[in-house]
Formats: sequence, C-alpha cells, structure tokens
Amino acid sequence: MAFEELKNDLIGLQTEMRSYIEHSDEYYRLKIFKILSKHTTGILKFIVIGTSTVFALLFISFAVCIGISEVFDSYFIGFIVVASFYVLVAVLLYIFREKLNAPVLKKLSKYYFV
Repeated sequence: MAFEELKNDLIGLQTEMRSYIEHSDEYYRLKIFKILSKHTTGILKFIVIGTSTVFALLFISFAVCIGISEVFDSYFIGFIVVASFYVLVAVLLYIFREKLNAPVLKKLSKYYFV
C-alpha cells in the first residue's frame, strides 16, 4: 500500500514538473519576444527619425549656405561659415562627451532592464 501511494505521488509530481517546465518555457519565450519586439521597433523608429532629421539638416544647411553666400557675394564664404559652425559643434561634443554618457546610459538601462 505505501509503495502504491509513493508511486502515485511520484507520478503526480512528475506530471506537475512537466507542466511547470512547459509553462516556464512559454513564459520566457513570450518575455524574449516582448523585449526583442520593443528593441526592434525602437531601432526602426530611431533610423526613420534619424534619417529624416539628417535630410532636414542637410537642406537647411544648404539654404543657410546660399543665404550667407548672397550676403557676402561668394559661395566659398557661405559654405566655409556653415562648415565652421559644424566643426565648432563637433569640437564641443568631443569636449563634453563624458557628460553625454550619463543620460544615454540611463535611457539604455531603462530599456534593457525592463
């Protein structure tokens, strides 16, 4: 009798363990899918918005170059002024690059540790 009860308990335990493993597997698959889809859509949005911003900045830069060129009567001066502005921005970003790391890391950690 005692062996029959032990056998039934072990069979029930085995069934419950299989059920737990299957449900855990499904849960982790859904969790991974959620994280991957969130990151994929985030990257896609970043690419689309970034591309649009770059094109807008390019056309605005040409417009400013042509406007400055008309004031100084020289295309060379207009393009040099705008290029100098971008070089100045690049140098400032390089100088303050360490201060830019903290907000970027906070934003990335918010998405990574969901």
